[in-house]
Amino acid sequence: MSMVAEEPGVIQIFSDGSVKRPERETSPASEDSSSTGYKSKDVIIDSTKPISGRIFVPDTPASSSLLPVLVYFHGGGFCIGTATWLGYHTFLGDFAVAAQSIVLSVDYRLAPEHRLPTAYDDCYCSLEWLSKQVSSEPWLQRADLSRVFLSGDSAGGNIAHNIAIRAIQKGCDEVKIKGVLPIHPYFGSEERIDKEKASESAKDVGLTDLIWKLSLPEGSNRDYFGCNFEKAELSRDEWGRFPAVVVYVASLDFCKERGVMYAGFLEKKGVDVKLVEAEGEQHVYHVFHPKSEATRLLQKQMSEFIHSL
Repeated sequence: MSMVAEEPGVIQIFSDGSVKRPERETSPASEDSSSTGYKSKDVIIDSTKPISGRIFVPDTPASSSLLPVLVYFHGGGFCIGTATWLGYHTFLGDFAVAAQSIVLSVDYRLAPEHRLPTAYDDCYCSLEWLSKQVSSEPWLQRADLSRVFLSGDSAGGNIAHNIAIRAIQKGCDEVKIKGVLPIHPYFGSEERIDKEKASESAKDVGLTDLIWKLSLPEGSNRDYFGCNFEKAELSRDEWGRFPAVVVYVASLDFCKERGVMYAGFLEKKGVDVKLVEAEGEQHVYHVFHPKSEATRLLQKQMSEFIHSL
């Protein structure tokens, strides 16, 4: 058995089709909120695929008011990542407290074993699961499905965008998506942009090219709708129903330029969109440094956006 593709520290692909992914520190779910201010619970969204998730609920025992719901999709280039990674667990648990929101963090199937659009299919299932479980899952008894927000980092930000589109096209009436909060979204296109043409970007371009090669449908290129946001097929009326968006970028992030382009594209389509930049920060810093001041600011900005709608 030989290795056919590799990005050291990220992913290894072998000739028999097997995949080796990095081991990262994880966190178990816990119903003990005494030290964190939130409790968490793992749930099965669809056992046949399988799709799972982790729910975070802030500890507010004296209140019975309904809370907004953030559905979060982890990053990892569609190829790695899990809701159980310690960085995601800490960031989203703390966010649930800061924003007084219920969070559903989704574990979708990964490429290259499950190429796009599998991640979109799985993550859309999480919305359908929410609509069916809200009346029977005790942890969702305070979930306000008229105030649902989609978020995610890197590939998860890409997923949030594409799930918003699918919800418009399918008419997801039971779940009202009020806003989309992509963090350092991961997009691409066949045509290189200036940042990708720069010689100092060669390593980053090599990694993103490999990830797209592993995650795109067989026979597709980087102008696939899931990669190139300009290829989305929505009518003017459908763009008019796209929820409000705030795009978060980081000044030192290789993905920043495409994030800025994405915000500009939405603005031209008439979408209510804002662009927020974190100065001096790298790609997905909130996952690697979930307790940093920059992450606290991001959580505050996200909370303010959610409660403004």
